[in-house]
Amino acid sequence: QVDLVESGGGMRQAGQSLRLSCVVQITDFNITDVSWYRQAPGKQRELVARITADGTTVYTDSVRGRFTISRDNRRDTVYLQMNSLKSEDTADYYCFLKHPQFHWDYWGLGTQVTVSS
Repeated sequence: QVDLVESGGGMRQAGQSLRLSCVVQITDFNITDVSWYRQAPGKQRELVARITADGTTVYTDSVRGRFTISRDNRRDTVYLQMNSLKSEDTADYYCFLKHPQFHWDYWGLGTQVTVSS
């Protein structure tokens, strides 16, 4: 059984910070790559950041230098630290993984982030 549960969303003003958490239920979390996606109203879902099993990180250009993705393999949790928030960061944020053995896709239900300017 695989499950992803996001938390930490909320409302902030521009320039403030927020940290999202994604608790992952999966066997062998420590060999699983995990990503954060977001979807703003009326827009397509986009990749925000990814962290591989060995800790390599990837960021979309619009968040590089402001957001940091990290993982805690003891807690089976991935974090997204979001600093210097902008109004364009307003979106629903989703945790995603592809099963490392079966390659099936799994999504969390999302957590909402609203940034006011």
